[in-house]
Amino acid sequence: MFKLVGVGIGAAIVSLVLGTTWTSAQQAPMTGGQMQHEQMMGHGAVQRIPTLSGQDAFGAIQEIVRILEADPATDWSKVSLERLRQHLIDMNEVTLRSEVKSTVVPGGLAMDVTGVGRTEQAIRRMVSPHSGELNKMSEWSASTEEIPGGIRLTVVAKTPTDAKTIARIRGLGFIGLLVQGGHHQPHHLAMAKGEEMAGHAH
Repeated sequence: MFKLVGVGIGAAIVSLVLGTTWTSAQQAPMTGGQMQHEQMMGHGAVQRIPTLSGQDAFGAIQEIVRILEADPATDWSKVSLERLRQHLIDMNEVTLRSEVKSTVVPGGLAMDVTGVGRTEQAIRRMVSPHSGELNKMSEWSASTEEIPGGIRLTVVAKTPTDAKTIARIRGLGFIGLLVQGGHHQPHHLAMAKGEEMAGHAH
């Protein structure tokens, strides 16, 4: 009788000790090696996924692709992402590689935008069509003419005495005027779809 009670008490003590040890092991913080193992095994690890594409043109095309894929009406037989890629190269050339010489003129600013090779071609493809977009705005008027190596863009206030608009034109300068309007993004989507937009030959 005493032996059975002793065995029962002993078993209970062993169970209690083992249970406490197991609970402590569960609650104890993981070491660096254990955490690394957990991450490798994918157990409870917090995985952070980067959101930046790493390159602006890549990101722009990626966004367009997502829009096209989400639209069941997309006609993939007309899609031309290469055409969009070439346009983004033009944008890069004009934005980062062109030379701009600005001259104050009555009512605004004249800008000689020039380059060589692909940069000159990009200037001719982009600047003249953009003057049409500038002319859609009520405050100013824009005109272009071809010059050696590129385009001269002239933007002046429609009201010669509008000192605020004149100062704005001169403050914006070439690149500030180039980003005016909200046509760029729709133009990129239309281009990728193989559609044309009025006033845009590129």
